[in-house]
Amino acid sequence: QVQLVESGGGLVQAGGSLRLSCAASGRTFGSSSMGWFRQAPEKEREFVAAIWSGGTTYFADSVKGRFTISRDNDKNTVYLQMNSLKPEDTAVYYCALVKSTTWGIRSPRSYDYWGQGTQVTVSA
Repeated sequence: QVQLVESGGGLVQAGGSLRLSCAASGRTFGSSSMGWFRQAPEKEREFVAAIWSGGTTYFADSVKGRFTISRDNDKNTVYLQMNSLKPEDTAVYYCALVKSTTWGIRSPRSYDYWGQGTQVTVSA
């Protein structure tokens, strides 16, 4: 059984930064590709970023140039560094483990394990 635990969320002013962490257990982390999604109230869950096991990264257009994703295989952890935050970045952020790319890396259907989420609130 895979467990994913996010941390690092909080309240920040617009223009500020936060770093989210996602600690994984229960599977060989180094061979797993991981993603970050977010969901704002009354909105669908949307793709934010993903990192392949080999290190290739993908970003949503809305966060490109502001967010980075990285991983530390020794710590079984994936990170989401968020800079220049905007009020529209406010959401619950989830990390997830890729199961298949049949539906594309940006589809939640490509992921089978999810963390519990961490709240990010950006004030204007």
